Order: sequence, then C-alpha cells, then structure tokens
Amino acid sequence: MCDFLRHYAGPKSEFLKQAEATTGHNHYMVATLESILTSFIQYLEVGLATGLSPERQAQMDIVSDLLGQANMLLENSKYHPAAAAILIGACLEEFLRTWVEAESLSVGASRPGIDAYSKALRSAELLSKQDVKDITSWAGVRNHAAHGEWEEASDRNRIRLMLEGVNLFMRQRQRD
Repeated sequence: MCDFLRHYAGPKSEFLKQAEATTGHNHYMVATLESILTSFIQYLEVGLATGLSPERQAQMDIVSDLLGQANMLLENSKYHPAAAAILIGACLEEFLRTWVEAESLSVGASRPGIDAYSKALRSAELLSKQDVKDITSWAGVRNHAAHGEWEEASDRNRIRLMLEGVNLFMRQRQRD
C-alpha cells in the first residue's frame, strides 16, 4: 500500500506518512491502512488532488480564457501576431506570479516579472533548467512585441509555437 500511495499520492503526502507510521497488531494495521486508503479515495473524488485553492483555480481559468483569446488573435489575419505574443506573455507572467504566491516564495529585491518569478521557482526546485530556458525564450518574444520590434514578432508560426509551448507548460504544472 505504501508503494501505491508513494506513486499516486506522492512521496511527501500525509497519506503516505500515515501509512508508513502505522504499527500494531495485524488486524489493527489492516483497519488503519484501509481507513487511510478510503480517505485517499474520498480526497480524489472531491477533487482535492489538484492541490489548487478555489482562488488559484479561478486565476488559472482566467489565464486559460486569455490564452484562448490569444489563439483567436493568432488565427485572424487582421491582427498582427505581436498582439497574440503580448497576450501570451502576459498570461505566462500571471501564471508564474500566482504560482510564486501560492508557494509563498519571494523574488527578493528583484523587480517583479517573468524573469524574477522563474528564478524564484527554479531556486525552489519547482522548475528545471530547461523550463527556465523555455520561459526566457517566450519572454523574449513577448518583449520584442511589446517594444514594437515587429520583425521579431511577425512570424505567426513562431507565435503559434509560443502559444502551444506556454499552454503545455501550464497544463503540466497544474498536474504537478
């Protein structure tokens, strides 16, 4: 059961800690472990496994809606792809900011922004080196668009890759 909980509840979960700490006679141990497993199932059934507070879930829903708007901008040739890049970058920044807040991390004396948030998350080992490289690349495209460097933000395919990358990145982090 401990291996099951380690895999599905996580190596640092309270369910696993309680299961590992279970002692006593066989009948008592089985009853205790059964109770822990039942609690884990109820935890999953009510949706608490996402680990997102209602406030964080609402923030994620808003970011998701904005990414949908960025996709619509990108699909419509009436709009310059830079508009979508700016919106995607803003969504990424909001996602990182709320994640930093949810983890009670600090950016220290750094100016709040994508770079500071990604560094704080990397320091807390919540992001990999590759994640930081991807984030830096996406932030660069957003900055080109925001500063009117149109030639750097005019490739729809590049902006579409940015959108897909940010979407994938956010979905994967929501599950972690």
